Amino acid sequence: MFAALFGSVEQGIIYAIMALGVYLSFRVLDFPDLTVDGSFVTGAAVAATMIIFGYDPMLATAVALLIGFLAGCITGLLHTKGKINPLLSGILMMIALYSINLRIMGTTSTSSVSRSNIPLLNEATLFSKFHEFWSTLGIDNSINSFFKMLGVQYLPGTWGTLFLMLIITVVIKFIVDWFLQTEVGLAIRATGDNKRMIRSLSANTDTLVIIGLGVSNALVAFSGALIAQYGKFADAAMGIGMIIAGLASVIIGEAIFGTKTIMRTTLAIIIGAVIYRLVLALAFRIKFFDPGDLKVITAVIVIGALVIPQFIEKRREKTRKAKRHHDRVAELALTKEGTAIAETPTNQ
Repeated sequence: MFAALFGSVEQGIIYAIMALGVYLSFRVLDFPDLTVDGSFVTGAAVAATMIIFGYDPMLATAVALLIGFLAGCITGLLHTKGKINPLLSGILMMIALYSINLRIMGTTSTSSVSRSNIPLLNEATLFSKFHEFWSTLGIDNSINSFFKMLGVQYLPGTWGTLFLMLIITVVIKFIVDWFLQTEVGLAIRATGDNKRMIRSLSANTDTLVIIGLGVSNALVAFSGALIAQYGKFADAAMGIGMIIAGLASVIIGEAIFGTKTIMRTTLAIIIGAVIYRLVLALAFRIKFFDPGDLKVITAVIVIGALVIPQFIEKRREKTRKAKRHHDRVAELALTKEGTAIAETPTNQ
């Protein structure tokens, strides 16, 4: 049980980077970008292909981020310059990326032009290289000894992946926080809030939308590259439903922790991504479910994350109205009582 939940936390932290990308497009830019399902696989495909060809995993991951940025910019161009509906722009780019991803992975095969899967079982990845350094520190033995004292039996093989991903995700969180506080970031936020207003201030909203979508898909592709190295494979179907998973993470985080500030919101999204993965892991512990039910479980989680906060808010509003009514009645009663006392004749 502990090992399964631990794996879900690791994955949740990696997917949190993708959720931050979804947050930028859906919440900040107010742009329903479905490119995510394609750019996630693009990041995985580019990183896996470069690793197969012997490139350094860090370079492969960085190139995957750049290709994701390019994919997002093309979506922005389709919408701003091609005057295509935002939703349709994302769908068109997602469909195009499916074939492009097959072509990218096909470069590793001499027998076919397209390829739907690349295994990385015997290849050096970002995680395997970090594990070589991590194993020399002896930290795993100390942590596992502590948990064994607590009675935990099934422990992970290494804590290095969790430690590495925490560092990477926290760094990216602070970069996103900083970016949204810059002049360009503030302009992008204003574009999402009111495009007409920011255009009246002579801002180029088309460029801002393109940059915002580029950064969003860069984070998504970066997450895809890390997931490919974490799972030791890249697959053309690994991005299906990724936009729903990202939205679920955003909605869960916002519902639980709120959105008062940018720093608080991005932290909430990271925690929301972890919670989402933990809920999935716990759901699959129920024997009734099997891996084929993943999408149904995801849909139920998203529906719950959308409906439950509204229900809670309605109950709170109802309670507030009842309290205000009670206070008004009490105040009216005191006023009447005071008036009655004042009108009562006194004995001389």
